[in-house]
Amino acid sequence: MKLNQLLTTLETFVFHGDAETEITNITCDSRNIIPGSLFVALRGSAVDGHHFIDAAASSGAAAIVLDDPTFAPARIPWVRVDDGRGAMARMASEFYGNPTANLPLIGITGTNGKTTTTYVIEGILRAAGIPAAVLGTTGYRFNDTIISASHTTPESTDLQAVFRKLADAGAKAFVMEVSSHALEQKRVDGCHFDVGIFSNLTRDHLDYHATMENYLQAKLRFFSEILRSTSLKSKRWAAVNMDDERGAIVAEHSACPVISFGLEQGNNVRADNASLAVDGISGTLITPKGAIDFSSPLLGKFNLSNILAAASAGIALDLPLEAIKTGIEKHPAIPGRMERVKTGRGFTVLVDYAHTGDALRNVLNTLRELKPRRIVTMFGCGGDRDRGKRPIMGNVAVSMSDFTIITCDNPRTEDPRSIMEHIREGAASVDAKEFSAKELAGLSVKNFTAVVEKGFALVESRREAIRLAVRMARSGDIVLLAGKGHEDYQIIGKKKHHFSDCEEAKLALAELDS
Repeated sequence: MKLNQLLTTLETFVFHGDAETEITNITCDSRNIIPGSLFVALRGSAVDGHHFIDAAASSGAAAIVLDDPTFAPARIPWVRVDDGRGAMARMASEFYGNPTANLPLIGITGTNGKTTTTYVIEGILRAAGIPAAVLGTTGYRFNDTIISASHTTPESTDLQAVFRKLADAGAKAFVMEVSSHALEQKRVDGCHFDVGIFSNLTRDHLDYHATMENYLQAKLRFFSEILRSTSLKSKRWAAVNMDDERGAIVAEHSACPVISFGLEQGNNVRADNASLAVDGISGTLITPKGAIDFSSPLLGKFNLSNILAAASAGIALDLPLEAIKTGIEKHPAIPGRMERVKTGRGFTVLVDYAHTGDALRNVLNTLRELKPRRIVTMFGCGGDRDRGKRPIMGNVAVSMSDFTIITCDNPRTEDPRSIMEHIREGAASVDAKEFSAKELAGLSVKNFTAVVEKGFALVESRREAIRLAVRMARSGDIVLLAGKGHEDYQIIGKKKHHFSDCEEAKLALAELDS
């Protein structure tokens, strides 16, 4: 593509050089330069891309985008812009042929529920005869085309390349998770959304955003800026969860019409006569298009909210009620979201991604509603991330479980014991006994039930923690393995090691059999 075609996406800029220069690639990473690349020099929190302009030019870059002309190269064309990230996103969309301009694009943002909602929307679209690609935490995929996810929402250049690849593979719609990092860093600025969904906002990512207000402002940008009407997508919708205390703020800031959803009367989309049981959710879906009965294998009130969010997207896209019902009932299985591990015994083992205090509270509330004999919860918190949520999660887990095992998650470069001690601060505030590893080792299998009724323990090895949780379970119990969900790795130091909660639970169950 000629450079001058990419320049048409920019509102204000200063250009120097040959506008007919051929561009073969767009990147902000100087390590990914190939001959003909357009290199975008971005200022990061740790590294300033302007210092890599000469290296990019030496590696074959054909042109440079920058915001500081004192770094302008002498040998190749350059473009000065005020907003490098926004410019890169728009140019990337143009470079890959605006893949979301003529296909429906639904984005979900919020702290919890994004992944589940994408899967239910995928089911609805498929039931309506629209094959959809899904981009999110569990990967970027369409049929047999699967691309590993480096981020929930990738960098704008990678995102547009993924859209192009999935569209070329036959996708006729896109459903994606939109992270707060992506909104803050303008990774989705080149995307043409039809529907934006707000699920909820609870504490998370404060290591990045610092305050809840900053976190909210990042989310609001999706609705106030990204969803503005354009010549390519003149009719857009925002679907907003009015059960969340910030839903009204999101609706107020929306630049497009709002479909409200929630459990209360008065919402555009809601459920009447909802039943939450061990085998799933059922009720009557109330929508502007009419009412229809539904059932779902998903568990709990928070998943009812996810169902309503997905149904709202179907209403916004004017899909038939029957397709919405079928999609709710027959969506693809969701890895790591209340995922059952077959035990062949009288107790239940669930693997879930809950990694915030609110998400863990939602899951445990749901499990309590199922009236198990006991709940045994195992979880940890990631290193080099928001430390403030650790004691919160410790308090939630211990107060709402019969026994809690605090363990390792992805410690990264932090000391795992230090992370566990932060969690312990919240756990210790609950009236529950702390058991040492030695005390637990001294308990016979049959004595677990009698002795360990309300307590917690710190077990650094996640593998051993899972074994302990499974070994403690009795008929009627629920074992919750929380925090990592679909992830099949642990990050220790700066290295990834293969590790899957599902796999480890199966091994622990096999050990019981042997």
